[in-house]
Amino acid sequence: MAQITVQEAIDQALAEEMARDPRVLLMGEGVATKRHALVEAFGGERVRNTPLAEGIIAGTAAGAAATGLRPVADLLFAPFLCYAMDELVNSAGKLRYLSGGQFSFPLVAITMTGAGWCVGAQHNHNIEAWFVHSPGVKVVMPSSVADFKGLLKAAIRDDNPVLFFVDIGLAFVAGDVPDGECLVPIGEAMVRRAGEDVTLISYAKTVAVCEEAAQALAGQGVSAEVIDLRTLKPLDEASILASVRKTGRAIIVHEASRSCGVGAEIAATIADKAFAALKAPVRRVAGPDAPAAASFPLEQAFVPQASAVVDTALRFFA
Repeated sequence: MAQITVQEAIDQALAEEMARDPRVLLMGEGVATKRHALVEAFGGERVRNTPLAEGIIAGTAAGAAATGLRPVADLLFAPFLCYAMDELVNSAGKLRYLSGGQFSFPLVAITMTGAGWCVGAQHNHNIEAWFVHSPGVKVVMPSSVADFKGLLKAAIRDDNPVLFFVDIGLAFVAGDVPDGECLVPIGEAMVRRAGEDVTLISYAKTVAVCEEAAQALAGQGVSAEVIDLRTLKPLDEASILASVRKTGRAIIVHEASRSCGVGAEIAATIADKAFAALKAPVRRVAGPDAPAAASFPLEQAFVPQASAVVDTALRFFA
């Protein structure tokens, strides 16, 4: 067991998968400049800097995937995916289906998202729900260091395009990673804390918010279960429903805006498939429907805090 940061976990995953499979290559904005060790290990043909042109990067990755390679494209900040929507959604996400399964598109698009570095609204916009809504695309958004490594390795091995969102506030968080092969299956949630009275469902850095809230609730006699989704598509409905059927209450927490967010889909799923078990309406704690501020205090106000989760949970028992 070793303790490393999220950035180091990503580097390890890339290095291990590139060593394991010569078809894996890395391209993107500054990847060769930032990751000297990968250039030294695998050469400039497999670790390539690109122009600041997200559509070209994503289109090149889709073409490389169609020819049998396994590209990983670093597109920096999530809002820049706006320039790559046709390539990722209209091409990579659909062409496996349109080809009748004759072609695979095993590409990974890595992008940073969320509050934490005060980069302003044009660099900070949680748009993961856009891609959850896109056919043929998988969406991953880890919270722990081990999951960053294990899920990135699984994404690289997957035969479908995977959007891999890195919550920028977690970039330099340290955590334990198991020795040896560290592979985390796509589509499996994890119970981070067991509980009996209410289920807190989250992903990325708001998982830690839910864990903090669960600790505070325990001091007030409320036992909260915390579920880390890890993968947003495919969604682990079985784990969500099993927990809600046990506790009878659910709060979904995410930084992305509340309107049409991932939480809305989860709430609808719970209402559709576990309504009889509910003791109260499903509630959501989410970011505002507004651009993110560059000011640190305003940025932190933008992000759901543990106090808001605690207050929402206590309303169940008022």
